Amino acid sequence: MLSRVSDLTCRQLLVANTGDCRAVLCRRGIAMEMSRDHRANYAEECERVAASGGYIEDGYLNGVLSVTRALGDWDMKMPDCSTSPLIAEPEFQQATLSEDDEFLIMGCDGIWDVMTSQHAVSVVRRGLRQHDDPERCARELVMEAKRLETADNLTVIVVCFGSELGSPPPPPAAAAAARPRSCKGLSAEALCNLRSWLETDR
Repeated sequence: MLSRVSDLTCRQLLVANTGDCRAVLCRRGIAMEMSRDHRANYAEECERVAASGGYIEDGYLNGVLSVTRALGDWDMKMPDCSTSPLIAEPEFQQATLSEDDEFLIMGCDGIWDVMTSQHAVSVVRRGLRQHDDPERCARELVMEAKRLETADNLTVIVVCFGSELGSPPPPPAAAAAARPRSCKGLSAEALCNLRSWLETDR
């Protein structure tokens, strides 16, 4: 999938993550992980699992599941008001986007099982410099994971911010002319709701 976001009044990136999908921000070519994989080797998750009566066996939650948080797997969740080692509660990370931020990769574990966050960023960045096509970059990431013999499913989204890599923002007229071809923006109402949510003290 692809998306290109530009001219956003609110420059806050908020990522909510549950499980082993991962969001990675490219900042001047450097991979900045915007989520943490909820796996059994994540120390804080291991402590939470143990405190809730669960256990880790051979890298699996209760010897069955490779993640410690998930939206599904209802058979491993306890009834309401009971403590469960498997939860669906997300973790949040927030960042203020700047001109240094080029794009965001969101991918499932089939990608990250065989490549590092920096490897994925390098593949996408190289592709954008060659053809400036986020959708094609997503396909190229999938093909790279296949080449590296991933054994899991593959889903990737590449979201670009602002202008083309390595170029200053285009003048307003040029930007307006290019927008119908590649830009997917938010409605005024959606922007207002997002801004209101971010400005609310929590």
